[in-house]
Amino acid sequence: MKKVNIGGVPEHFNLAWYLTLKDGEYKAEDINLRWHDYYGGTGAMCKALRSGEIDMAVILTEGVIKDIIDGNPSKIVQTFVETPLNWGIHVAADSPFKTIDDIKGTRAAISRYGSGSHLMAYINAKNNGWDLEKDLNFEVIKNLDGAIEGLTEGKADYFMWEKFTTKPIVDDGVFRRIGNCPSPWPCFVIAVREDFIENNATELKTILNIINQTTAEFKSIPSIDKTIANRYEQELEDVQEWLSLTEWSQSVIDKKTIQNVQNQLFDLNIIPRTVDYKELIYEIEQLNTNN
Repeated sequence: MKKVNIGGVPEHFNLAWYLTLKDGEYKAEDINLRWHDYYGGTGAMCKALRSGEIDMAVILTEGVIKDIIDGNPSKIVQTFVETPLNWGIHVAADSPFKTIDDIKGTRAAISRYGSGSHLMAYINAKNNGWDLEKDLNFEVIKNLDGAIEGLTEGKADYFMWEKFTTKPIVDDGVFRRIGNCPSPWPCFVIAVREDFIENNATELKTILNIINQTTAEFKSIPSIDKTIANRYEQELEDVQEWLSLTEWSQSVIDKKTIQNVQNQLFDLNIIPRTVDYKELIYEIEQLNTNN
């Protein structure tokens, strides 16, 4: 049986992976797929891909594009979630900051440099016309628990993370959300180490076919909203809103989108250059999505 290590954030976006693993769908195809939660998000997964700790990752689009350009030996094989990620902009509940203008020039909590929380702070700054040199300061807090501690103790001033993941923390009166910043592109892609692609093309295709069949039918799974609410400790109405806004993908990310992401990252001085589509993408022939 072929062992394959895959990483992702322990959030509702990735429930389809848990369901297919629970049902033994990969083992039925002689694949021992092992899921690893990465609470540190994109930066931690990029490091794990580079070291070979994992073979595959469900990862933020902008973060993995930056890291591949920086030398990560991986390729994007398809889009996983087509819709943008809605980043909430959070401050401590007792913070004096009330608006996005108030946090200009203050300290953004980020999980690590190169992470989604780091890159999206630039997007938010650009959206609001801030000076990217003077108005952005960062404090590394590693993960969501670190952000709770950092904002509560005043080590950092604001924190950007997916709106629905952080809503229970807002509801509990720990964070206050002062705004939102949707990513200007599809949020999650599946990235795979190049050596794994070269040596395990058949297994990779099988894994993608299994997960794609599940995500194509995900919203029609009976009581899926209740399952998500229970598993991720979220309010049912929040889950229902999230489901109505979220679309999964079973296709490779297109050239126009890749160029848009690169152009914005380059304009923000996050990447040193833009590269050819084929340096970032590996197209797998004849993915069977049953669509």
